[in-house]
Amino acid sequence: MAKSRNNLLGVGGQRKKLSRLEQQGSASHGAGRAEAADAKQELLRRMRERNRAQEQQEQEPQS
Repeated sequence: MAKSRNNLLGVGGQRKKLSRLEQQGSASHGAGRAEAADAKQELLRRMRERNRAQEQQEQEPQS
């Protein structure tokens, strides 16, 4: 252990050297992006269906 609080040399473990892609969060080179894109498309599909259903409900009482 270091003698003073300002000198933290040797405290904790060594860190792995990360590539730029790993630092940005895409460690598997795009595998997570495909999953995120699929989730976004599914969310957009559900939102569109919900909006269509609401529009139909609003139009039915007027007819």
